[in-house]
Amino acid sequence: MTLPPEFSLIARHFRPLAGPGALELEDDAALLAPPAGRELVLAADAMVAGVHFLPDDPPETIGRKLLRTNLSDLAAMGAAPLGYLMTTGLPRGLPEGWLGAFAAGLAADQREFGLSLLGGDTVSTPGPIHLSLTILGHVAPGAALRRAGARPGDEIWVSGSIGDGTLGLGVLQGEFPADAAGFLAERYRLPRPRLGLGQALAGLARAAMDVSDGLAQDLGHLCRAGGCGAVLRAADVPLSPAARALLRGAPALLPRILTGGDDYELLFAAAPGDAEAIRAQAAACGVAVSRIGHFAPGEAVVTVVDGAGARLDLGQGGWSHF
Repeated sequence: MTLPPEFSLIARHFRPLAGPGALELEDDAALLAPPAGRELVLAADAMVAGVHFLPDDPPETIGRKLLRTNLSDLAAMGAAPLGYLMTTGLPRGLPEGWLGAFAAGLAADQREFGLSLLGGDTVSTPGPIHLSLTILGHVAPGAALRRAGARPGDEIWVSGSIGDGTLGLGVLQGEFPADAAGFLAERYRLPRPRLGLGQALAGLARAAMDVSDGLAQDLGHLCRAGGCGAVLRAADVPLSPAARALLRGAPALLPRILTGGDDYELLFAAAPGDAEAIRAQAAACGVAVSRIGHFAPGEAVVTVVDGAGARLDLGQGGWSHF
């Protein structure tokens, strides 16, 4: 018997992504046994064309960004990936080649990060493409990193470099010239989930989250969860060579760098005496880390200062959907 079009599409593009618990995507749900003695960690993120990715972005990068943003949530909890569920809302008449490239991108990242598709849903939509992914991970009982836990006197750390995502979007929209290596555009399209670092921070980080809605705004989340304030030293925020080059030509970009989203780096609090251990763990993971300020007593307010200690006004604090 010939498969209905929806199920034929699933068989062609998504069944090759399925792992053992997915039951070949032929049942109503997956069967999954978490690793013995581990707690499950679950997170979900959605992406909509024109909001989270550009409609003309390569489809292979769209699938990878969808998966990587969710992997970044696992990294922020110190968790290892296990599998994922995915729902796709696709316009009728979407070219077959688009779906093939989308699935190929997911397959590449499944191999890189060691997980597989467990199931989901595929529907048609009259609107733009919308995608949702629920990721499952695991962590030792009681070892998950949380947003709450920062204390006055703790140091603020961040991984990698900040501002590349928002500047990369500007490059793709023609707002800025592209750097020769295409680094900024790639950073917007392909986040780098810091899974190894997140797991290595167990017992070192007192609080953690990933930077998705802007460094200053997300630091505010850690402040509210910890019941304290923070002082962010703008001069210590790590920038990539490409971002630094743009900033030299346009110093007014600094607020955008500190408040723009799509960085997906780890932001975390740690005791001052743990700096050496943090650097050693980060080096073992091949990830750069930087101290960018400290948590302070008082209200959950982020104060941003320049190299001379003068306060900076960033205007709008970060990305919000509403």
